[in-house]
Amino acid sequence: MNTVLFFIIFFAVSALLAAYMTLRLFSQAAFRRIWKMAIAWAIVLILFLPVFGIILRRAGFYNTGIHLLSWIGDLGIGFLSFVFTYVVIRDLMWLPVGAYHKLKTRILKSVRKKTVSDPVANPSRRGFLINSMNYGILTTAALSTGYGIAEARRTPAIKALPVAIPHLPQEFEGLRIAQITDLHVSPTFGRSCVEKIVAKVNSLEADIVALTGDLVDGTVEQIGYDVAPLKQIRSTLGNYFVTGNHEYYSGVMEWIPQIEQLGFSVLLNEHRIITRGRAGILLAGVTDYSGGNFFASHRSDPQKALQAAPEKIIKILLAHQPKSIFEAARAGYDFQISGHTHGGQFFPWNFIIGLLQPYVAGLHTYKNTQIYVSRGTGYWGPPVRLGSPSEITLIKLLPVKQ
Repeated sequence: MNTVLFFIIFFAVSALLAAYMTLRLFSQAAFRRIWKMAIAWAIVLILFLPVFGIILRRAGFYNTGIHLLSWIGDLGIGFLSFVFTYVVIRDLMWLPVGAYHKLKTRILKSVRKKTVSDPVANPSRRGFLINSMNYGILTTAALSTGYGIAEARRTPAIKALPVAIPHLPQEFEGLRIAQITDLHVSPTFGRSCVEKIVAKVNSLEADIVALTGDLVDGTVEQIGYDVAPLKQIRSTLGNYFVTGNHEYYSGVMEWIPQIEQLGFSVLLNEHRIITRGRAGILLAGVTDYSGGNFFASHRSDPQKALQAAPEKIIKILLAHQPKSIFEAARAGYDFQISGHTHGGQFFPWNFIIGLLQPYVAGLHTYKNTQIYVSRGTGYWGPPVRLGSPSEITLIKLLPVKQ
């Protein structure tokens, strides 16, 4: 029943979006109504394609046809997102202009009667202007999509991030943590993309590699081959992984042992002590903020991750979602490393994501706890990035200057 209700709601929303975009873009177009109806139905179909792809993959279908379906659907969603956004912006800008003209007309009519010499509006000219603007919107959306694809598909750049930690032991000055996150390995982000990321991470010669969730969008059987290159990642003090929400959509209980076979220590509300000489720091990891919705034993708990920990020690937390910062601060962590947001990935979601998460990207401080939120190493859904480039973050721990 829930599935039926989902499809009813999804279809209703898709139909409204399709009707809005078709009416606002093609009401003045000089082609037959049947073609406008066809465009509206094509929009509905494109909006449904990613859903169909997910359903088919979960049903066990995973082949070239599914890959093609995923590419078409995801690219279509990206293009339509830009179209919808630009149409809304145009319409919002027109509101005050339209109100001004209506007010002006009423004032003129109230002070004098219309005469024969009054200028008559030219409907053909108005239609030409509207169509020109609409085709401009479609062209801009296409260019935005094309640029966004190129941006999303490039190998992520290295972002160097110095982080000053109070009371950092001298032995850990300059410790380098390479963070990769939100790869979303899937039909559109496969083995070749993973291999490029592995090569770039290994070139950093990091002390620790932290993979902060949302590694996969698919089952072990479907994309185990694509994530296999991660086994080649090297670091001097260990590789660590925490779950993201998409691991729970993809079969987290099967993925945990698989990721451990790739050489990562999976931290499920637990910690490890990293030592250098006589000094140590604590590296903890929590399950995804939503993990408890799937399994009670996977409820995210930064405090539990500190059980049996030394009292006076620098504490670093790996947590997929920035939302964990509130409990992390209460538990006394010095630094939290997160992902999940993709930095918004592309306009206008970079503004909307701020309504759902306390931080979208970059380094911030909440009470006595610093938090860094990566823009992500891959992408999710549309293979598009605009205004939020992907990254591999190289965090360097430094002492606070006196």
